[in-house]
Amino acid sequence: MRILLTGANGYVGKRLLPELLNLGHEVVCCVRNANRLGLDDVTLSKISIWETDFLDEPDLKSLPAKFDAAYYLIHSMSSSNADFDNLEARSARNFNTYADAIGITQVVFLSGIINDAVLSKHLQSRSDVEDILYQGHFKLTVLRAGIIVGSGSSSFEIIRDLCEKLPVMIAPKWILTNTQPIAIRDVMQYLIGVLLREDCYDDSFDIAGPNILTYKEMLLLYAKTRKIKLWIITVPVMTPKLSSYWLYFVTSTSYKLASNLVESMKMEVVARDKRLQHILGIHPISYVDAIKLAFLKIEQNLVISSWKDSLSSSRSSGDLQGYIQVPVFGCLKDKKSLAITDLEKTMDNIFSIGGDTGWYYGDWMWRIRGHMDKAFGGVGLRRGRTHPTQIHSGDSLDFWRVLLASRQEKRLLLFAEMKLPGEAWLEFYIDEKNVLHQIATFRPRGIWGRLYWYSLVPFHFFIFGGMIKKIAV
Repeated sequence: MRILLTGANGYVGKRLLPELLNLGHEVVCCVRNANRLGLDDVTLSKISIWETDFLDEPDLKSLPAKFDAAYYLIHSMSSSNADFDNLEARSARNFNTYADAIGITQVVFLSGIINDAVLSKHLQSRSDVEDILYQGHFKLTVLRAGIIVGSGSSSFEIIRDLCEKLPVMIAPKWILTNTQPIAIRDVMQYLIGVLLREDCYDDSFDIAGPNILTYKEMLLLYAKTRKIKLWIITVPVMTPKLSSYWLYFVTSTSYKLASNLVESMKMEVVARDKRLQHILGIHPISYVDAIKLAFLKIEQNLVISSWKDSLSSSRSSGDLQGYIQVPVFGCLKDKKSLAITDLEKTMDNIFSIGGDTGWYYGDWMWRIRGHMDKAFGGVGLRRGRTHPTQIHSGDSLDFWRVLLASRQEKRLLLFAEMKLPGEAWLEFYIDEKNVLHQIATFRPRGIWGRLYWYSLVPFHFFIFGGMIKKIAV
């Protein structure tokens, strides 16, 4: 079966891709930037890539051939507080234009459960996209899900952060709202199960796990599963804005995502029917089992995707490919070089940097910089890294974005996503003489940018000098 996978570098898309390939399907991944797909070479050899942006005016030249089915997994909720709903509507209309030109038999859209007449902006946007897709000249199957629980999912990581960091919580009254979480494993079964099933054409289905829980019960069950003591006190005075800031500073989520999630959390999200569960013969696992399965993947370093690697988790949703050529003119640099004796060990150190490994020298200073960045609305060090040793172009890495990660070229290039009065790059590469080069480049923005750089020169002397000595072996 020939399948188009949009949102292929998103949390769900990265999970779905290997499942489709294992079933022998021909998959074309649709992404805005092929360099951000973040896949290993073996997977890349099995797929085709269609590079396009559904926010742009459709370009109907050089289109891929007809598809049996397409997955519509495009989501803009965490990219903008003000107009993500308009962006999502535009993407859906442009997708319909492309679908008409290409020819697609079935489109599967992963949406959100809708229970109320008055919806949050997020859920209303999902409903509007559904209405737009129903206008396309293809058979549409809509799967409406609530909270998705799995290693790397935004909901799971928020719950994890709250329970692991706060033994006592003062929470707003919306924590008593009912919801019906579903395991990412079961979402995969539903997404694959509806492929080219005529009894699923032009219909919308709720998909959910077996447990209806309040958010408070979800937190307490997580704590019980992890054997953590947790006390939750609900108060009626926390406003949505205050709740959003609370989530932002305590958890790994971005403020944009936190504010949109808070608005949605006030709405009850409970499945109204189990038709698709019976049609496909799926038996969803419980919320507790979903937590256990998530930690099994984490402990085995088998987390396939994380919401943090999405470009929408960064400070900019622009095309970072434009930054891969490190500028020369008008820049301030800190260059250090050191001969190495063990190439493989040094390479392992380079490609394991950040996350739980840390930055090899002066970690406490990196942490202070991360807290400062988050206090000013930046990403901070909240994102870590998805895998302790493997890294790909497009991944997030603490408050950096990976522009290039190539063991073959012996090079790692990072671009700063922290709040800065300018732009910053950090590069590691090993030349043919087995010399490790570490280069920090800063392109200042005005006088404040230059003052920022020169004020940190004494710290750079210790941090960068100590770092290269620890990395080089």
